[in-house]
Amino acid sequence: MSNYEPSPWEPIADHVDRYIATDGADGFLWEGGEVIILTTTGAKSGSERRTPLIRVTDGERYFVVASMGGAPNNPNWYHNMVAHPEVTIRDRAEVHQLVARQADAEEKARHWPLAVAAWPAYDDYQAATDRDIPLMICERP
Repeated sequence: MSNYEPSPWEPIADHVDRYIATDGADGFLWEGGEVIILTTTGAKSGSERRTPLIRVTDGERYFVVASMGGAPNNPNWYHNMVAHPEVTIRDRAEVHQLVARQADAEEKARHWPLAVAAWPAYDDYQAATDRDIPLMICERP
């Protein structure tokens, strides 16, 4: 897409570039977790944004956790998804066009263990912040 704006944080932009160039051969495994690339449309800029995130899937849907490491605010990509729910998830060589929505409390309770199984620190992140960390469900339209 011609309006792609890489992350201003070089390690993230580099991770995305390496992942896409190698279909995840370089970048799928990170710090003991598996990674997907989430592509969103900027809520304000309208530019394409790409973010490496922990891979959480039940085989049909993807779940992305707006944890930002337990920071007090939601990450920018979360606001992008709320404004523009049409997203792309690259899982190694597979590219999925999906629609995102925020899990309600019951759905979050049901799917949170799947996220923690993929990245155990999510429980620590939730404990570190007063906000309820959003769990976004990305599914086929």
